Amino acid sequence: MNDTTNDLRAAGDGNPLRRIPIEISVSVGKARPLVRDLLSLGENAILALDKRIEDPVELYIGDRLIARGELQELDGGEPGQLAVRLTEVVSDTDELS
Repeated sequence: MNDTTNDLRAAGDGNPLRRIPIEISVSVGKARPLVRDLLSLGENAILALDKRIEDPVELYIGDRLIARGELQELDGGEPGQLAVRLTEVVSDTDELS
């Protein structure tokens, strides 16, 4: 074993893949404007979404749905900083579609 392998095992559970960050996207809703309406949008325009504030948001890795949750303000974070409280998590056998 080399020094790098020893360092990785000492830092965690022995699997260095668990330390790789991934990007999770949170979908709060969708809009379907006409192209003419989209082209007329400017600063301070409002684009209505198909969801309400209290509706669950969806969490994705790539195009794969991994969980659902609700938006909330992060306790102890910057004022107004958003967080997601998970309410459903997809397991290997679950399908949330």
